[in-house]
Amino acid sequence: MHITLESDYAVRIVYCLAKNPIRMDAKKISEETGVTLRFSLKILRKLVAGGLVRSYKGTKGGYELGRPAEEISLADVIENVEGPYALARCVGEQDYQCNRGTGSSSCGSCKFHHIYSDISRMVRERLSSVKFSQLTKEN
Repeated sequence: MHITLESDYAVRIVYCLAKNPIRMDAKKISEETGVTLRFSLKILRKLVAGGLVRSYKGTKGGYELGRPAEEISLADVIENVEGPYALARCVGEQDYQCNRGTGSSSCGSCKFHHIYSDISRMVRERLSSVKFSQLTKEN
């Protein structure tokens, strides 16, 4: 199990902006992160829409963090790109119809649902506890 490539790249982009507290253009971000310019721009649009990154136009334009690095967690970035983290579809999808069991057995009482919910909560909590300010200090 792993996060998507887009989430991995989004984390790299936010990390790049956190460790370089200057306004950077998309080309420079792309070069420093190893993410293609086209994909960087797509991800940056999502990060700007989510308020994690600010965009500036013009000759002195570029990108910078939308709020302090100590206020941005791994969960913020990943969930901005992917939506709320859930280990299984039965935990993360509102209209998911469980097909486990028959008769009166439903997903709400399914043992797997409870286990997956607990694991999802733990992962979200751990991702939320890691701030980009911590990551930039550990170099």
